[in-house]
Amino acid sequence: MPYIKPEARQELDPLIDALAERIVLKARMAGYDGAFTGLLNYAFLRLALAVVKGCFGRLRYWLIAAVIGVIHNVAHEFYRRLAAPYEDRQRLQSGEVDLLAQFLKDLESP
Repeated sequence: MPYIKPEARQELDPLIDALAERIVLKARMAGYDGAFTGLLNYAFLRLALAVVKGCFGRLRYWLIAAVIGVIHNVAHEFYRRLAAPYEDRQRLQSGEVDLLAQFLKDLESP
């Protein structure tokens, strides 16, 4: 998790919230549940490109690698903090996949 100083959060959060509200509005206007995905993808990409351009002016391989790393970290953090607990709860409600349960059991025995 990218823990940043509270002052930076106070400055960035209203801007991020305003962008999120606009994406939600545009997605609702599109009229289908998945509309937010393209808007969110565009916003992430455009933001990353604008930051790279503003900080460095041009693209370099190490910048590509760094930005990809950040994007991967965001995806992993989202999964670890939200998706995994959600899936754990759903598994408790619906039961484990039988073959997965067998593989997990096999891993426990030497």
